[in-house]
Amino acid sequence: MTETDSIAKQLIQVEERVAQALELAVKLGADSAEVAMSRQQGLSVGTRMGEVETVEFTNDGALGITVYKEGRKGSASTADLSQEALNQSVQAAVNIAKYTSVDEFSGLADKALLAMTPPDLDLFHPKEMTTDNAIALAKQCEDASLAFDPRITNSDGASLACYEGFKVYGNTHGQLVGYPSSRHSLSCVAIASENDDMQRDYAYTVNRDFNLLDCPEAIGKKAASEALSRLGAQKLATGKVPVLFRADIANSLFGHFISAISGGNLYRKSSFLLDALGQQIFPDFLTIEERPHLLKALASSAFDSEGVNTVDRNIITNGVLDTYLLTSYSARKLGMTTTGHAGGIHNWVVSANGGNFEAMLQQLGTGLLVTELMGQGVNVVNGDYSRGAAGFWVENGKIAYPVAEITIAGSLQDIFKGIVSIGSDTDMHGSIRTGSILVEELQIAGV
Repeated sequence: MTETDSIAKQLIQVEERVAQALELAVKLGADSAEVAMSRQQGLSVGTRMGEVETVEFTNDGALGITVYKEGRKGSASTADLSQEALNQSVQAAVNIAKYTSVDEFSGLADKALLAMTPPDLDLFHPKEMTTDNAIALAKQCEDASLAFDPRITNSDGASLACYEGFKVYGNTHGQLVGYPSSRHSLSCVAIASENDDMQRDYAYTVNRDFNLLDCPEAIGKKAASEALSRLGAQKLATGKVPVLFRADIANSLFGHFISAISGGNLYRKSSFLLDALGQQIFPDFLTIEERPHLLKALASSAFDSEGVNTVDRNIITNGVLDTYLLTSYSARKLGMTTTGHAGGIHNWVVSANGGNFEAMLQQLGTGLLVTELMGQGVNVVNGDYSRGAAGFWVENGKIAYPVAEITIAGSLQDIFKGIVSIGSDTDMHGSIRTGSILVEELQIAGV
């Protein structure tokens, strides 16, 4: 049996179990219920200095059921899909619901918003991979890194992972939907040393389709090159300078924005963007589009974790906030309608008004290029931003030397409004597709 056949068979079996659990919940007195299950199976291997360090086979998943009765909610889960275990879990959820507090805002998503016949987004591309082949590819990647330059003296290893699985969701509104998916990745961490200086960095590639991964040699060489570029890092004098966030970490700025416009933080009044709908948050050249149905994309989904249909929408238009990110519960708390964001966002595409990376360096002129961020010094309640950073000092549009042991600080409000341009060097590795981001000015704490 192929991987495709195996996953398809398991998906059908789980859909049957989900339907049984829903039927049982109603029989036991629940007013409504929802059941979700995900399962993942696959192989991951790790090598270090040519030796195999880890070989892991994964085959896990869990079924969770939530029941609602007279405004009360009860939840239970099980990894055992036998009929007996399923019965016990449903009964446990019903029993729990007898003792929880009444919450008028809890309950299933509105039936009219559900994805009853979701489209196929081409997310399933299984790869039959033997352990020997996986180890060979990881070694190939690490070998390319170690052979790149004599100053690459060590390695934190290379890893290859291939996973396939599926998600199924059903509720007593009559919805029962599911889809298979796959995810493949290859990464390498290189260590460079020169005199008494030692630096490490990494590179990786990830895709739904194994055949679209970057080749092992390219990843190994990139990891080595990144590590070498850090050698001889200096500190900077304290001051205010323009800052360019390289594309692969620029998405973290929008990650903080996501937290600030998420329903949970809004109804708790724990966000600096309370009552910000329709307000100018970013410069007027910036637009963020959400595109949940992009084929093969890493953050694509036809429905959210509540079964709500996902749709194309603008999050930001010409710098203005168009929507919050709401679940059914947070939407009810706020007197609004869910936006289909239970479980997260779906493929944000950030507009670009700058050129490629070299053009962004020219626009930066003299200032700081940030390639790594450390620490969690971000306060979404008031927008305070302070994080450890490393990168490069840039002079006249050219990288002059690496820098480390610095802190960058400001407020997210000022950072967002102070974005000067966004590059066309779009990073495609995650759920936020953005190029490098140039911010007019940030405080640097150095020497």
